[in-house]
Amino acid sequence: MKNQKGFTLIELLIVVAIIGIIAAIAIPSLLRARVSANESATIGDIRTVISAQAAYQSSNAGFYESDMSCLVAPTQAACIPSYPAGSPTFVDSQIASLQPKSGYSRSFGPGGVPAPTTTLASAGQVGSYVYIVTPVNLGQTGVRGFGGDASGVLCYSPQGNAPGTTGTIGLDVGSADCQVLQ
Repeated sequence: MKNQKGFTLIELLIVVAIIGIIAAIAIPSLLRARVSANESATIGDIRTVISAQAAYQSSNAGFYESDMSCLVAPTQAACIPSYPAGSPTFVDSQIASLQPKSGYSRSFGPGGVPAPTTTLASAGQVGSYVYIVTPVNLGQTGVRGFGGDASGVLCYSPQGNAPGTTGTIGLDVGSADCQVLQ
């Protein structure tokens, strides 16, 4: 008679059940961590756009830019006149492309009082702007909508929709859909 060694069917079923319970506990935590990471990356991108526009404004006779491609390549013909070729750019092409990134859709709205035309500034000069991001799949890629504007304020909408704005002039700070992010 041979001595057979191995696991019984009951033992294997118990192991599979334990693995299933562990997975059921871990998966929601991992999804929450992914949402949190997406939101953190998006907040960082908004701060990058606000900083880039502020730096661009100081190089562009005090005006913001309506064309995001000018923030990537400010030496283009329609961008900052006489901008030195060796000088730095303001933002990377990934952010300026306004393509979805980190689970968020992005949009940019130039606005404010139309800036007076001056030969010292770009053709796309504007007095203000609004940069809005919303989750691609609400609840899966993000749970809050975010926005930033020319005032440097960054706010969020707890419902995941676009934060409230006052037209394209800026964010409607303090409204239920635009709570300032500390």
